Parts: sequence; structure tokens; C-alpha cells
Amino acid sequence: MPRAIRHEYAGAVYHVMCRGNNGQSIFEPARLFDCTAKIEPSEGKGQRLFLSTLEEGCQQTGWRIHAYVLMSNHYHLLLETPEANLVAGMKWFQGTYTQRFNAMFKCRGHLFQGRYKALPIEGDASYFCAVGNYIHLNPFRAGIAGIGFETSLEAYRWSSYPAYAGRCRTFPAWLEHDRLLSSCGLDPELPKSRTAYRALLNRRMRGETGGDAVDELVEEQLKRGWFIGGETFRRWLAEQLPGSSDNLRGEQRRAHDEAEAERLLKEALQLLSIGEDELLGFKKTHPVKEAVAWLIKKNTTVEVVWVASRLNMGHRTGASRAISRFDRTADFEQCALKQKMLQITG
Repeated sequence: MPRAIRHEYAGAVYHVMCRGNNGQSIFEPARLFDCTAKIEPSEGKGQRLFLSTLEEGCQQTGWRIHAYVLMSNHYHLLLETPEANLVAGMKWFQGTYTQRFNAMFKCRGHLFQGRYKALPIEGDASYFCAVGNYIHLNPFRAGIAGIGFETSLEAYRWSSYPAYAGRCRTFPAWLEHDRLLSSCGLDPELPKSRTAYRALLNRRMRGETGGDAVDELVEEQLKRGWFIGGETFRRWLAEQLPGSSDNLRGEQRRAHDEAEAERLLKEALQLLSIGEDELLGFKKTHPVKEAVAWLIKKNTTVEVVWVASRLNMGHRTGASRAISRFDRTADFEQCALKQKMLQITG
């Protein structure tokens, strides 16, 4: 069976979901089939690693996360891509999380089951609202939390819903909330919007708002469709397929990522008051060269092999180690250099 084509375009919104390999947990090492050592379960360790990696991915790609929920063996995201970089970003995100998970828990092998599922969502507020609510109600549908269960929905930690419901004082910096609240007819500027959103989902859990045509359509499309929206949106997506007008894929997407990397390189050189030839002439492990490599890799989706080649850092393995080493450094001078690099990205 041919793989589904990924629709990528600037400003796209997706419902992204992926399950664990063979239905196994993607957060709990004790339930993985290929661990090399027995490790006692550590509640929340995998989830926190997932969310920190997601935050890092947002920094690299410019993604906006509007809602999320982490279940035992799968996750859901309401994800917006201001740039056309879903594929490159997801490759980095899932690959990096898998590597970090395996390293943390001394496991090996695949963590996710095949490809992730990413359904483009029509920009209409009703579809956006329906998908966001669907994600937040996932623990309720699974019989884990919500009205009628021992744990309330807002007490389910591994979801963006506690922040929406007012359980948290502030939203995480990488979690957008204005658009979902607005799509539900609420004013995100008002403190009472959290109480109102909580009341909305409580009514949904009680079945008091069932039967909505858009909600029913969205649930059906989430299970069996390749997009979420109406017929006009379907036709527009079809026109984006290869052979039509799909001009935001492949080489253009990579060119954009590289263009951003070049822009960061140029700004770093200006900030450091050095020339490009001088930077390229530094040793592979020179702190300034590592700092520039770190800046580019943290804020774009270019491959390490590109960074290694562009900055004259030798083999990609050495460049990758240098970037990781600089990321973890506690050295005073290198930390000062890191803060200087952060001036470029704000």
C-alpha cells in the first residue's frame, strides 16, 4: 500500500498522532520489549522527556502547539506550522526523542509504530475547536479521567487541558492557547475564559452538547480520513498533490531551511565581529565554531552533515558531539558565548 502524501504548506494546522511500536508504551521503559536491563518505573520521566524534546522542536522549527495529550502508548498534537516544515520537524522530533529515551532508560530499538499520522485541518474555527476538544477529552474517552471517574480531567497531568482549565497559573511558553479559546467562542484575554472552557468540556462529558454535525464529522475523519474539513478544503488539498501545484515540498523546503541557517550564520559573524574565512579556519573544536554550530542546529532543521560541511567541522559525528557538548557545557566562558548567541534569536 503506497504511503499517504504529506501535505506541507505555510500556516498549515495538523492533528498529529503516533502509537508505540507493537502497541507498547512510549513513556514507560518497563513495558518495552527490548530493554537491556530491568529498570524500575519512574512516573512521568518519559513524559517530561517527551515534552522537553517537543519544546526544543518548537524552538527549532517555529511550530505552534495548541493542544496535546500523552496517553500510555500514543500521543496527540494540535500542531501549526508557520513554515512548510512538518516532515523535517517530525523526523527530528521523533528520532531525537527515541534516541534520548533509549539512552535514558538503557533500551534499544524502535519506539514508534511506523509513520506518524498527520491530518491537515481546515482553518475554520469550528474544525479547530472540535479537534482541540477531541484531544483534551481523550483521557475521558479512554476511561481514565473526567466526570464519572476517580480522577478529574483537569487533574490528568500529561495534557494541555489543566492549563486551559485554570489548573496552572500560566501556560508553558511554547503552548499557544488564544486560537483554541477563540475558536470555541471565548475571549482569551479574560481570566474567566478558563472557567468557561472547563464548563464547555464538562458539558461534553455529560453528553449535553452531543449531536453537533461538525463534531461528528471530525471524529469520523480522525478515525478514517486523510484530512479534517469540508469539501472545498478537500479539493484544495487535492490540487496540492504532485503533478498539480504542490510547490512547497522537497528542494524548496530544504532550501528554505538552509537559507535560515545562512541567515543565522551571517548574524553570528556580525555579532562576533569576525569574518567567515576566519571562522572556517578555526579548529573543529574551537568554542566559537561550536557556538555557531549549536545556534544553527537549535534553530533550524538542517542536518548535522550540512552544519559539519558548511562550518568545516569534519565528520558529522564529531560535529554532533561538539554541538551536544556545547549544549551541556557549564564552562563560564562558553555559557557567556551561548548567551551571546541567544541574542540573535531573542
